Parts: sequence; structure tokens; C-alpha cells
Amino acid sequence: MTFPRRTFLHLAAGAAALPALPRLARAQAYPSKPARIVVGFTAGGATDIQARLMGDLLTERTGQQFIVENKPGASGNIGTETVAKAAPDGYTLLQVVTPHAINAALYSNLNFDFMRDIAPVICIARLAYVVVVNPSVPVTSIPELIAYAKANPGKLNYGSAGQGTPQNISCELFKMMAGVNLVHVPYKGGAPAVADLIAGHVQVIFAPVSESIQQIKSGKLRALAVTTAARLDVFPELPTIGDFVPGYEASGFGGIGVPRGTPAEIIDRLNKEINAGLTDSKVSSRIVELGGTVAGGTPAEFGKILAEATEKWAKVIKFAGIKAE
Repeated sequence: MTFPRRTFLHLAAGAAALPALPRLARAQAYPSKPARIVVGFTAGGATDIQARLMGDLLTERTGQQFIVENKPGASGNIGTETVAKAAPDGYTLLQVVTPHAINAALYSNLNFDFMRDIAPVICIARLAYVVVVNPSVPVTSIPELIAYAKANPGKLNYGSAGQGTPQNISCELFKMMAGVNLVHVPYKGGAPAVADLIAGHVQVIFAPVSESIQQIKSGKLRALAVTTAARLDVFPELPTIGDFVPGYEASGFGGIGVPRGTPAEIIDRLNKEINAGLTDSKVSSRIVELGGTVAGGTPAEFGKILAEATEKWAKVIKFAGIKAE
């Protein structure tokens, strides 16, 4: 039996489209039930706040609830393992932050491989840290801080939220590039570190903007510079460290990931909805308030950010000899 050429081409085109039909139907049906965004840190912090912002955004745009579930512990590793072992169906998401790129080099006995087991969806925001000092420290700029540290080696203490945290490694990168000797004093969280900085027990912190902005505005802390490559909208008057230490840059990120193996059409749906939501001024202004810069983009672009950060911070951790607590 023979077919006219037009009929054959029509049938061939229809057959080629068949594999796409289940994928299209699955994307259109998703989400059909509530989903969760796992946060590997305690409620109330910047990571939790950003996750709840995304949960509200996705709930509004999809009509299904996206509920934040906090699973704190081990620098986010407990939450990450939860997601890595979850069904790859789009109903378990991970709030991805800078420690996820750090932990690969910091911990040697994890039950998962972050870069292998978590698929990137989108980078929501790039996050900045600000160099703050107690007002009693006689410096008002990064060049003055470097000069003072070199004149008083080992006498300046810097606080952080703990070993291997972004505050720790961003300052270690600064020490490495500026050739200064600052003594690390780790705390169990950013809030007690900032409290001790205000009290004068430590002299410097590379602090998240969200943890220091109110103290800076009230005059309890003096801000010297931001760690990002460009100035921040919330602190337009502050220079970058890179203005004085060429090549220095330390920025964090917040984004969304899912278990590896999650269908591409579900990842694309999540990416599309979040990208659209980030254009909402209510969402973008909240991100700026938290010390971030709205990002967005493709899953591949977020994957590149994660790969570059993992490689960069592994070098700093090795150079500084940082060990997990």
C-alpha cells in the first residue's frame, strides 16, 4: 500500500510529535497538589525569608500551595539530603544558597553530591556582604583597614557565623588577597557575632546586609565597603573592596533547585513562573531590602554560577585550612 507524499509527511510529523505529548500534558498538569520548598536553615533568617517570598510567588502564579519546610542543621546539609533523596517530581524544591557551594569542599563524608544530585532551576538573587567595624576601630575605609591591620598584625579579630560560612570565607579571601592577618572568631550564627561586634569583643565582620543594615543606619556599626563587584542600591555611597584590592569579589546567591531527574518541562515551568514573578516590584523590592540584586535567568546560567562558586570557594578553603566544626 502506498501513500501520497503529502499524507506520508503528515503522518510522519504526527508520529514525531507523539513523544512530546506526554511531556506537554505533564507540564500542563503540574502542579496538581501542594509542593514544599525545603530550607536547610532556621526560620526567620534571610534564606527562610527569601524561600517564603518564592513560596508566595509560586502559590499565586500556579494556584497550588508551595509551603516552606525548615530542616536546619549541618550548614544546610540536612535539608539538602532531604531534597536529594526526594522523588524527582517537582513537589520537593530546595532553597539553594551560598553554603551549598561551600560545603562540597568543607565536608568529606556527605551522603550526597550537591552538584550531581541537585538540578538548578533559577538564580533568584545575588547577595552581598558588607565590611563593618566597631566605631572604636580607627579606620573609615578599606585602605585604612589594610594599613591598620598590617601595623597591628594579629590584633584585629573578625567574627563570623561559624567555620566555613560565607562570612568566614569572604574574609579569608580578603586576607589572602590583601596580605593581612586577622584572627577568626567563629560564632554559632550571625546574630551573636554582630552583637559581639557592637559590644567591641570583635572588631570586623563581613556581614550579610540583612544582618547589619539596621545597625549601620543607627550608627552602631561603621560600614567600609561591599564585597560585590558593583555598588549596591541600598548603600550607593559605599565603594567595593575591589576598588582597592583589584580582583576581589565575594557575592552570595539565592535560588531554587530540585532533585536530579526532575523532568525538564517541570523545571522549565518553575523557571518561567519565577522569572515572571521577579518582575513584580513587590518581589524585587523585597529582594533589594534583603541586600540582594534580582537575578533570574535560565537553569543553565544558575548551574554555571554554582559550578564557579564551588570551584572558587574550594580554593579559599584549602588555602586557609578551614575545617568543618
